[in-house]
This record gives sequence, C-alpha cells and structure tokens, in this order.
Amino acid sequence: MNKIIVYMKRNYKILLLVAIVAVALWSFIPKEKQSDPDKDKMLLELLTFVIEKGHYNPAKIDDTFSKGVYKDYLNAIDPSKRFFLQSDIDEFAKYETKIDDEILNKDLTFFDLTYSRLMKRMDETKAYYKLALDKPFDYKKNESINTDYEKLPYAKDVNELKERWRLQVKLSTLSSLVEKQKLEDDLIKDKNKTTEEKLKDYKANLGDNITPELEKKFLSDLEKKKNQAPKSYEQLEKDTRENTLNSLNDNFSFIKDLDREDWFSIFINAIASRFDPHTSYFGPSEKEKFDVSMSGKLEGIGARLQKKNDFTEITELISGGPAWRGKQLESGDVVLKVAQADAEPVDVVGMRLDDVVKKIKGPKGTEVRLTVKKTDGTIKVITIIRDEVEIEETYVKSSVVVKDGFKYGVIYLPKFYINFEDQNSRDAGKDVAQEVERLKAEGVQGIVMDVRDNGGGSLKTVVDIAGLFIDQGPIVQIKSAAGKKEVLYDRDAKVQWDGPLVVMINEFSASASEILAAAIQDYKRGIIIGSKQSYGKGTVQNVIDLNQFVRGSTYGDLGALKTTTQKFYRINGGSTQLEGVKSDIAIPDRYSYLKMGEKDIDNAMPWDKIDAADYKVWDKQNNFDLTISKSRERMSNNAQMNLIDENAKWLDERNKENVYSLNIDKFKAEQKALDDKNKKYKSIVDYKNSFQFNSLPYEVSQMKSDPILKEKRDRWHENLAKDIYIEEAIHILNDLQSENNKGLTSKVKKDKVVKS
Repeated sequence: MNKIIVYMKRNYKILLLVAIVAVALWSFIPKEKQSDPDKDKMLLELLTFVIEKGHYNPAKIDDTFSKGVYKDYLNAIDPSKRFFLQSDIDEFAKYETKIDDEILNKDLTFFDLTYSRLMKRMDETKAYYKLALDKPFDYKKNESINTDYEKLPYAKDVNELKERWRLQVKLSTLSSLVEKQKLEDDLIKDKNKTTEEKLKDYKANLGDNITPELEKKFLSDLEKKKNQAPKSYEQLEKDTRENTLNSLNDNFSFIKDLDREDWFSIFINAIASRFDPHTSYFGPSEKEKFDVSMSGKLEGIGARLQKKNDFTEITELISGGPAWRGKQLESGDVVLKVAQADAEPVDVVGMRLDDVVKKIKGPKGTEVRLTVKKTDGTIKVITIIRDEVEIEETYVKSSVVVKDGFKYGVIYLPKFYINFEDQNSRDAGKDVAQEVERLKAEGVQGIVMDVRDNGGGSLKTVVDIAGLFIDQGPIVQIKSAAGKKEVLYDRDAKVQWDGPLVVMINEFSASASEILAAAIQDYKRGIIIGSKQSYGKGTVQNVIDLNQFVRGSTYGDLGALKTTTQKFYRINGGSTQLEGVKSDIAIPDRYSYLKMGEKDIDNAMPWDKIDAADYKVWDKQNNFDLTISKSRERMSNNAQMNLIDENAKWLDERNKENVYSLNIDKFKAEQKALDDKNKKYKSIVDYKNSFQFNSLPYEVSQMKSDPILKEKRDRWHENLAKDIYIEEAIHILNDLQSENNKGLTSKVKKDKVVKS
C-alpha cells in the first residue's frame, strides 16, 4: 500500500532523531574502505539501531523475533522448497533461536552458512531440470503435483529433489502444450472461415474486452498464420520442452548476476519486516527504483506486482493504463509466463520480482503476452500493447447520473495525491473541492465519493476533503512512538456540501482512504458501503536515507529504511489498524472470502484504542437507519448480488485447491470444468445497470479537441454502467432524501444532462 505522508512541521521529530543517531554512529565509522562483510556488519548495526530508536513500537529482539526472521528468510530465498534439502534445514535449525544474538553481536555466521549453501544447491539444481527436460514426458501417466509449498516438506534427499523438479517442469510444459494444442485446433477449425468471420468470432469471445490494439494484433496474427501448416503433437511436445529449458536457463542466468550484497539485502529485509509488515529495507538499487517510482512516470502495461512465495501476483491495475484498458488482466491474477511479441513465453515462476518486472516492462507500442492463472484456477494468455501510463489518470474525476428525475454526482478519487515541493500544483484536496463545486453547479442532489482501490497518500488532503462535508472539527488522531497524541482538524467552518453523501470502499481501500471513511462514519455524515471492511492499515511510515548517518563513509550507498513511526486513530478513539473501516452496508464482492488484508498478516501491529476526540455528530440527516434497512432488503432480493456472493465462496474454495493432475486428459478436463463453471458467473461481468453516466460541461468542451480524453471518459462511463455497486450507491442516495425533501426539491430538467 502507498505510504501515508504525514503533514507535520517538516517531520521535525524524525529529523531530530536522524541527527541524534548520526552523532551516535559517527564514532563507529572506519576511515578506510572495508571488505563487504564489514559493510554488512555496519549495515546490520545501523538498521537495528535506527529501528529501535525510531519505530513506533519496536519488537523485542529475542528468541521469538529470531524464529520469525528464520522463517521469513528461508521462505524468501527458497519459497518453493526446490533448492535446500532436509539435511540443510537440520543444520540451519540450530540457529533458529540464535539469530537475535547474532544481530546484537554483528555476527554473520547464519547468513554466511545459508548463502554459501544456497549458491551450492542452485549450481547443482541446473542438472536436475536439464535431466527432466532431456526426453519427452509421458502425459498419459497418472500423477499429480501439489503446489502448496508452505505445507510441503523439504526433500529428504537428492533423488526426491530431482523428482520435485521433474514434476514442476512437467506442469510448466503441460500447461504450454495444452495451450499450443488449443491454438492448433483453432487454426484447423478456422481454415475455411473468412477473415471477417474469424474477427466476428474473436470479438464475440472477448465481448467488451476488445480494444483497437487487440483487434489489430489479431488481424496481424491471422496474416502470419495464413499459410501455416498445423504442427504435430510430437513437434509441439518438443517445442514446449525447449521453451521451458530456455526459460529456466534465462532464470538461472539472472540469479548468477546477483551478488552477495543482493542476497544480504534479502536477509536484512527479513529482519526489518519482523518489526511490522510495512517496515522494510531498500538496498541501493531498490532505493533508486523507489525514488523513480515517486516521480509518477512509467512506461509499460500499467500494473503493480508483488511476490507471493514463488509466484508473481497482480495487485493493482493503474487507471488509464493499457492493462486497465484491456479489461482482461485483474487484481489477483498470478503471472506464470511472459512472452515478447511472437517470441516463446518464458517461465517466471520462481524468478525474482525485479526480473519479472524487467520482462513485462518495455517501450511504448511493443507487445507482451502474459500467461496468467486466474483466481478461479483457469489459465489464460493475455496480450497487451505497452503504452505510457499517464499521471492524469491518477487525478480525481466526476460524472453525473439521473434517477427518478433527480441528478446525482459520482466523484472517483484513485489516490490522495499532493506535491509538497510545489504548493501551486494540483492536489487531491483542491481538486475534490473543485469537483464538488462543479457538481453543485449542475444541481446534483447527492454525491457518491468512490475511494475503492485507493491505497492512500497524503494525510493533509484527507483532512481537506473530509472538511468539505462537515462543520469544523477533528478528522484524525495521530500517536507517535513517544506516546504523544496530535489531533488534525478541519478549521474551516464552511460546509461545501451538506446534502446526501455515500462513500464507497473495498478491501483495497487503505490508509488515507480509511481515515476519510472513518471520519465520515464517526460524524454520521454519510453512509459507507462496500466490502465487509477496508484493508486495515492504520500506521504511518517514513523513508529514511541511511547514508545521512555515515558521512565520509567509504562503504558506498547504504540504501534506505522505510519504518513505521506513527499510528493513526479515528476520532472515536478506535484504530483502523487490522479492523479497517466496517461498511454500514456490506456488499458481497468476488474477494469477500479471500485473505487479502492487514488482518491476514501474522506480524501486523495490533488494534487498540485511545480516548475519543471532542466532536459533534451531524444532525441534518435523520433517516440513516431506514436507508440502511432498505438497502439490505434490496440486496437480499437481488439475484445478481447473490450470484456474486456464491462466486466469492467458490473462488475461496478454488484458492485452497493446490493439486494439479499431470495427466493431459485429466488436466484438460479440469480446465474445461473450470471454464464451464465460469460460464455460470459470466453474467456478473456482463451485468449492466439502468443508468447513463455523463461528463460535466467543462469536460465535454475539452473532448472536442482531445479525443483521448473522450475515449477515457467513455470507457469510465461504460464501466460505471456495468457497476452494480455504483447502482446501489445511487439507490441509497435516493433513499437518503426523505419524501418531504423530495417534495421540496425541484426536478432536474432533462436538457441539463450533458452527454459525452
């Protein structure tokens, strides 16, 4: 989740800490260049010292801490248990409760042992997968593989480890073979069809997911395949083994390029992250990437990735990016392979996240094909044309919609953005205020504030935005490591919008989004709808450059530390940590039963409570309970909502299934069964509500000279028109207006609706 930026007096407390630590450590700095182990010891001492002095609630470095580091570190360097033997683990185990002592004594024995052993095992492993791929697999044999690596024991000997590699590469080649066979079958079936018929079938298959780029790519592929003869089974089988071999060779060449410093960064991170999930170490290269990421400029597919054990998972699609526009890739998808244009796909399971990112990123206009495992277990190949991901799409935008003759506004805020270096630049607070004014000018009688998938950002802008909807008063409470409490207030008595208000959240709404939702809920200013609860991140991080402590050092770049320095609380005194914000009206979604929030992380900081701030509940909206009751009744009788809940339960069950048949007939049958099951839930994707969403007049004017903006807004409005949650939010706004208020409010004239 995005770090939350605390608007204080230039974070003077952190700066003071930096100065104190720097003075304390200058006496340790050697004047001459030292060997890498000495640098590692220095980094270990510096890291733990800064965390212990600056962390909000540093964990005690004891045997329990040691066990956590031990587990996390081994899981990080061998997540799928394909390198170490049980005999290695037996040897490592004696350090399980000694790492804390080694940290305090700057002893690198455990790291040195595991590092040297890992290098040895990785070198040996190359022979295992090459042996497995040396001859054809027997895909008629009844055998299976369990990919639940967390519960999988380590191999007891070399023969068992070889067998583990054989099964893993067989799964990889089998999935490729089945996909290749499907493509060949399609080639044969389509041989007698015209280009127009083939394109029609392709569009029918993709539905609304079709884009001009994909259509152009499809026609280009047809031209290439015009005189292409179908390949035999034997040739396809051989191709899959050769491709997998090349992929694994590439993967190991990446690993070979890593040096001791890279592996030590992993060890340091295993230590840092035991203090809490959001405390982490950036090595020199990672720190540079972090600095670049903060600039907001990128070229690629527009997706955020994270490592989960041996797999790379899509965590977020950047609004406006090519992956978002394509509508095929989704949060929760697991990337199995990556292919450049017409090149063969490269297996990325087990590959470092940085290396996966390098393969997916690329220049604007180039093509990448991702083989992904969907949350329902099906395997899909998704083609994406890379493009520039524009910063504009991170900004707020709004739309208007009419129900029963009443006009309502929808404000979408993807993040709480701000530029502290330029006070005249755009920020979320100023922009939301402007959108509210524009909606008021259009005569809206209710506003939906949509912060779904909003991972956070600037705390100052949260205060500004919440202040638009209330009289002056407290918005959030902050508690520092020293225990001192600070309350951030909206001090402007002006209420920019005093009408019906709905705030939409989901399980990916975090940090600043949770503060906004919590403040609106505590004031009883609006109704919160969405997932059962938001993400549950109630902590504040600061990024500290470690180099500032060691001026004159000959060690080179020491990287940076992101550490948790504060915790924030609702004005009612409760923390949003772990518990997040519970929706007034919980609506089922496909992720309802999956473990995705802070509460599902083993070492997350606990929930707690402090004294409530002094605030006055909003008293101008007196039909909350009736509105909530109506919404719940409406949803209980909504077949589409019930289908979504059923789908969510099925996805949760699918997520627990980790055994795959390696018999080609059974594997195909399993995939077909998943596809057939998915057809039952296709109506969820195809759903359309009864509303038409339109741009505001200023945007309609801009669209005349900006066709790209028009395309973006048309796409957004299409998505809103398929959004059952937005539909319910509008129903709720309608219910929030009492019959008396409706009688006093003049109806909206139809000709005031501006279409885009």
